[in-house]
Amino acid sequence: MVFLGIASPRLDSLILIFIVLFITVALLHSASRRKTKISVMRLGPFSSRLRKSLVRLNLIAFVILIAFMAMGVMFGDFPIPKMKALSTALWDRESEFDFVINSIRSPRIVVAVLAGMCLASSGMIFQSLINNPLVSPDVIGVNSGAAVCAVLLLAAGGQVTYLPVAAFIGAIIAAVGVYVLSWKRGIVGTRLVLVGIGINSLLAAVITFVQVRYPIERVMAAARWQAGTVFGATWGDARTLGIGFLILFPTAFVLLSRLRILQLGDETAAALGSSVERDRLFLLGTGAAMAAVAVAVVGPLGFVALMVPQAARLLVGTITGGSYLFTALLGGIFLLGADLIALHLFAPVMLPVGVITAALGGPYFLILLARYNRAI
Repeated sequence: MVFLGIASPRLDSLILIFIVLFITVALLHSASRRKTKISVMRLGPFSSRLRKSLVRLNLIAFVILIAFMAMGVMFGDFPIPKMKALSTALWDRESEFDFVINSIRSPRIVVAVLAGMCLASSGMIFQSLINNPLVSPDVIGVNSGAAVCAVLLLAAGGQVTYLPVAAFIGAIIAAVGVYVLSWKRGIVGTRLVLVGIGINSLLAAVITFVQVRYPIERVMAAARWQAGTVFGATWGDARTLGIGFLILFPTAFVLLSRLRILQLGDETAAALGSSVERDRLFLLGTGAAMAAVAVAVVGPLGFVALMVPQAARLLVGTITGGSYLFTALLGGIFLLGADLIALHLFAPVMLPVGVITAALGGPYFLILLARYNRAI
């Protein structure tokens, strides 16, 4: 059987992926609609409110993420018995399939999950802080800043090993530039979006100039990175993402209380003792750094940071530690699911995962733009 160029084993894999995606949506939607019960958890002198529905959603999301990771291990170009693939990934280092599983598939899976979690968490911080659903790292120029430095490095013949460093520096510079240009007695969401769109256009022009100016063989290497992909990911990439995630994710978690205060408005936040501009700068810096770490490894993937926080907010509502964790898990599920689709949809041709995220995110962005056109 052949469908869209897919041989029968790939078609079976693709059908299974879409079935799991459908079950994922159904389970998360069902769990989010159940009546919310709040209990109090006490530990010595400390106590905290616990939303049981949010705990349930996080558990479901975690199980689904594990299921997607298992599918990523089992399905691929090289035919491997599914249970043998799982055993090789988990404990059997003497397997004849060890290289395929643990040097090709597993790093790709880990990188996709961590990048998705970083981008989704970053998007949640930006959207909640600016109180604008159109704000995300890719919309306000963070991704383009990373792309410019990465393209300049590759086009100039620089070593690929320095690519993550160059992309990270570019992303941070772009974030700082957008913040400085948007600041006028404080940050306004609409102004930030407009400045970000302008910066995006300017940086896109720079990238186009570099592509025309430099030799085609160097430009092609940059173009592959620009598409956004986890193909060829290594354990070194996973380590880079893991270190960044382990530092920045808890940092943002600690800053959530300040984020909730800032959402009350600058005057109210100042009255409650918050240093408004300092806290906002810390949060924007943390969000930009999370996006920069992801983009430095997987390229400027569009719309992950835009769509996933919106979907999470529809399911869990207000910002809490639990909803922050759920957003990150949903980001990992989304990007890994998109990569599985990119891997199998037009097999044996493997699409960059950025093509799938853009195909989903472009229409979504236009819908958001139409809904909030009065604010812009």
